[in-house]
Amino acid sequence: MRKIIVLFVFFCFQHLNAQDLATRLAASDYRLSYDDTRTLAVDVHALAFFKDNEFGGDQATGYTLPGFWLQPRLTYQPLDAVRLEAGLHAIVFNGANKYPCYAYHDISLWKGAQYQRGAHVLPFFRAQAQLRRLNFVLGDIYGGANHGLVEPLMNHEVNLTQDPEMGFQLLADLPRYHFDAWINWQSFIFREDNHQEAFTVGLSQRIGLFSTASRKAESQGSLRSAASYVSPFASLSQTAAPSISLYIPIDILIQHRGGEIDNTDMGAQTIDNAAIGLGLRWNNKGRIFNGLTAEALALGCLQQSGNLWPFDNGLGASVSLSADFLRQLRIFATTVYGKDFCPIYGAPFFSTYSTKTGGSFEHILTSHVGAEWSHTFARDYVLGAKVDTYLCSTGEETIPAEATTIEHGGSPSGLVTRPSAFKNNFSFGVFFRCSPRFELKRFKR
Repeated sequence: MRKIIVLFVFFCFQHLNAQDLATRLAASDYRLSYDDTRTLAVDVHALAFFKDNEFGGDQATGYTLPGFWLQPRLTYQPLDAVRLEAGLHAIVFNGANKYPCYAYHDISLWKGAQYQRGAHVLPFFRAQAQLRRLNFVLGDIYGGANHGLVEPLMNHEVNLTQDPEMGFQLLADLPRYHFDAWINWQSFIFREDNHQEAFTVGLSQRIGLFSTASRKAESQGSLRSAASYVSPFASLSQTAAPSISLYIPIDILIQHRGGEIDNTDMGAQTIDNAAIGLGLRWNNKGRIFNGLTAEALALGCLQQSGNLWPFDNGLGASVSLSADFLRQLRIFATTVYGKDFCPIYGAPFFSTYSTKTGGSFEHILTSHVGAEWSHTFARDYVLGAKVDTYLCSTGEETIPAEATTIEHGGSPSGLVTRPSAFKNNFSFGVFFRCSPRFELKRFKR
């Protein structure tokens, strides 16, 4: 029982949503295991998905994502604290036969019109070194769900479609503090290229303030001992002793486009997102009800340079509540209010900027309500399903005249307006993750 308590408490300080569906489907264990030293193996990570987005409002256009991504990797750990991985990442959408050669998230203007046939394929390489409680990662970093960003700043759909994040990452694990800092270099340019250099810098922190079981967790010694980590794919049925944890989430994202040898006429563009708040986790050892998580956040955005957004700064607030039940069922609700607020990677329903019309809303109030379920087969195989409903109430929308056919409400500035509206947007998805490991050879130490 003591070991289970240690597992639960420590991981709560690392990631708020340690047991959510996105973590089970897309996160990877970045710890280096001493048992894998001098072992050559093949790790296969694959995710099949079918996601239908029925969007009826003016925030975004609906679409369907049927397909899969595949990541076979050759892994070798020559030393206790060093791991090397090499392979490839491929994504396939059902029915597609050619793919643009650019990162698959808000990057269509950054690169040219080159295409790949059959699948979108990228090489994969990761070099990782561990120094006590620090992990240094170069190449393909642990991105997406591994960052554990709060919901308003990160739409979990990026785990299905985006390219692996590449660059440099620093991970720190302390008894009451988790730190994830990274740079994701998304677009590299040569001289005379007709697209912009682009990269994202991120910082995710979780500060543990209080826990009814923290003293037991801190007394167990080394962070990298077998009892210091819960796999992201661990079953919710492995309940821990009742406990309460209080923590502070702090997330920062900075995206920059342009460079010293930029040959475009778009100019330098830098946009920022930030979130800070307070979170409470109540873990309940019950046959049906397993836990409750609540968060309250202050949100902000800043446009340091450029004109990607129609505003230079904005604010928002978020309140969320999720409940975990038997058989890996989670019911959740999040409400976000924004005034001139735009998340870089968040869902469009939390933004006052419309990706559908190019207009901006006076304000937006969105309630994200849904349920997710998963079933884990021997840890390496996860079947999941999720239902999302976004209930959006928007203020008056201002749209560039050239982007709409509306004939009334025009003004000398070339803008037209739409009245306030309430819309319901619906999404449903089914997912299956496979992550088997095949040991090829174990060399003598």
